[in-house]
Amino acid sequence: MPSHSFVAIPVPSAKENPHPTPSLLRAALSRGGSVCFALMLGSSLTGCAVGPDYAGPPRLNLPSHWSTKAASRRDAGTLDRWWLRLRDPLLNRLIEEAVEANPSVAKAKAVVREARATVQQTGAGLFPSVSGTASGTNNKTSSGSASAIADSAPYTLHQGSFDSSWELDLFGGTQRSIEAAVRGEQSAEEDLRDSLVTLIGDVAAYYVEARGYQARIALAERTSVSQRDTEKLTRSKYDAGSGNAVDLAKATAQAASTEANVPTYQAALAADIHRLGILLGRPPNGVAALLAKSAPVPAPRMPLPTGLPADLLMSRPDIASAERKLAQVTAKIGAAEADRYPAVSLTGSVGTSAMRVGDLAKYSSVSWSVGPSVTVPVFDAGKRLATVRIAEAQRDQAFATFHSTLLTALEDVENALVSLAQERVRASKLTEAATNYREAAKLSRSLFETGSASFIDVLDAERSLYSAEDSLIQSKVAAAKDYISLAKALGGGWTDPVDVSRPIIVDTNTGPHLREVQK
Repeated sequence: MPSHSFVAIPVPSAKENPHPTPSLLRAALSRGGSVCFALMLGSSLTGCAVGPDYAGPPRLNLPSHWSTKAASRRDAGTLDRWWLRLRDPLLNRLIEEAVEANPSVAKAKAVVREARATVQQTGAGLFPSVSGTASGTNNKTSSGSASAIADSAPYTLHQGSFDSSWELDLFGGTQRSIEAAVRGEQSAEEDLRDSLVTLIGDVAAYYVEARGYQARIALAERTSVSQRDTEKLTRSKYDAGSGNAVDLAKATAQAASTEANVPTYQAALAADIHRLGILLGRPPNGVAALLAKSAPVPAPRMPLPTGLPADLLMSRPDIASAERKLAQVTAKIGAAEADRYPAVSLTGSVGTSAMRVGDLAKYSSVSWSVGPSVTVPVFDAGKRLATVRIAEAQRDQAFATFHSTLLTALEDVENALVSLAQERVRASKLTEAATNYREAAKLSRSLFETGSASFIDVLDAERSLYSAEDSLIQSKVAAAKDYISLAKALGGGWTDPVDVSRPIIVDTNTGPHLREVQK
């Protein structure tokens, strides 16, 4: 797009003159409008502008570093393809497919195409519009008397004309609209990137949850087998007369209680698999076969580069989108303000008429007209001024949204950092607890078999071991999900170029054709 020069024109306040009039036009020209007019005559792509100029992202007070980390401009590594740090080939495959087939991403791509078409549509306002017409009519004239009607003969008149009009962007209204459209396109592109960040994080989180439930199912089944063995041992002692019915009932109840967890986990696993299928644009059971075989819960080893809080302005697409929307509505104020000023247009028309089609280019009657026109808003009961005030209020709303989005992003990162750090501490303690409970269960069972320990000791040791191992699996899942949440909070996502040019629906037979009757 060619560069543009802008000359600021002082905009009158509502108290000065809420409705520009011819006197305002003269005042505007005397204070700078004459410069604009001269520029317009010198170059049709150069003009003036009214309304506020966007000065870039608002400067807000941001912390110098994260509360859980020392200040560092950039940690080692980048957020590019952060999910590779989870080291799970199937997860990588699912994410690749989700990026291509997810309906929400497809919708975001369509929004980008719409925004780009809007830029093209708005930019056309800088250029003249030309239209051509042609007609052939049968005519007959008379003076109104009976004899004249009898004597007149019909004739055919062929006519052709070209009409053009060009509204000069004297006060930059079209330029401001183009600014708004371009910034809207940029916002749509950031929204697409935000959709990818959310999608990738969701796929990874549901995948981790699914693997966690598979591990918990396997643990419950493995533990219940051990508890059924304890039940058999207790029954043998009871049959031999060295046990009692209370111990046997407790052993049976504990095994049944553990087995009862399996259906609950199976239902939760199915729900996660169904959600993964939907995220990949498949039916709910579309990925069930891929997850039929259990695999370990992904455990990242490398830390994520957190950078500084100020980096979120560039890395978080939702913040970038909110900032572009703020820039967009700022430009709309100028477009609304320009509508309060006079509009200057150049119009022209060339027409020819002849009795025969072949004579249109040589033996014909030719007429033409060309000249400027000026439209001056005199009175509209404050409608145009209200439009400016609406745009200003929308700008304030966009700023508040930007500020809120930034604060929420800071909160997301801080929460994820704290959760991840504390979950790792918890996991280490649970690992220690599970190791010791495993040893205690082994010893208590051996002592019970020899009659050196009571059944209560065995029951308590097995129950505690199962609880510790199940909690450890949940902690591993939570740590992986906190890692994913941190990557999302930092704005990590898809970095490869995304093709948005391909529509979802490709229309055919769009030229002239017989219309089909809709059923």
